Parts: sequence; C-alpha cells; structure tokens
Amino acid sequence: MRIQIINGPNLNLLGTREPGIYGSRSFADYLSALSTRYPDVQIDYYQSNIEGELIDKMQQVGFSSDGIVLNAGAYTHTSIALQDCIRSLRCPVIEVHISNVHRREEFRHKSMISCACLGVICGFGLDSYRLAIEALAEHCRRAEAQQ
Repeated sequence: MRIQIINGPNLNLLGTREPGIYGSRSFADYLSALSTRYPDVQIDYYQSNIEGELIDKMQQVGFSSDGIVLNAGAYTHTSIALQDCIRSLRCPVIEVHISNVHRREEFRHKSMISCACLGVICGFGLDSYRLAIEALAEHCRRAEAQQ
C-alpha cells in the first residue's frame, strides 16, 4: 500500500508554530514514528506553502497512490481549485486537521474540500494522520474484497 501525506501552508513549522494548538512535535519526528508503526505501508510526504504546488503533487500521485492524506491548512477554507483537483483523482483523499477546527474561529468551520473527500478527521493532534492512514487501509481492503 502506498499513501501520500500532503501538508499545506505553515505546516512546515509544526513543533514551533503555536504549540498550544499544534503541539511541540515536528512532523519529521512524527513521520518517522508513522513509518515504524506501518512497515507494510509506503508513506510518502510532501509539504508546500503554495496552492498550485499542492495541486501539482496531488495530480502527480493521485492516479498511482492508494490514497492521499491531505492537511490543506488555511487553503481548506478558501480553495475551490483544491476541491476540483480532489474530484479529478482516482485515489481517495482524507482531509485531516490537527486541531478541532470547529472549536476555533468561525471562518475555520467551513471546508471547501470536505465535499470531495472520502472523510474528514480533525482534533486529534498529529494522531489525526494515523487515523487517516487506518481509514484508508480499511477502505482499500473493502474495495479489494468487492472486486
């Protein structure tokens, strides 16, 4: 199984950015732990602060990966272009957020991409990514069983 994790703007600052909201652990440390936990899953990682680069990456991997775990950051709330891209892909996408966006500012309560995603996981810290990987793995098992 091959899963692509894609993080959007400002998520390169995890571990130092607002630790009260996002925690103090870097994503590199967490990614290493994820890879150890799921040795049978190839987990690839990409981060960009640029919307078009996120779209380019999804288009690059969205027809060969088994799934994408996407934390689009602030683009979640503004990007129809990301929504259109997700709808065009063959593989499922799970939207994740580290914080519970529904307990934060009102503008964070609306996602422009949720309607195109298989599901949404938020509010479990970095563990949101683990939950998304498990959901994708189960989704792929069910899809294979139906074939």
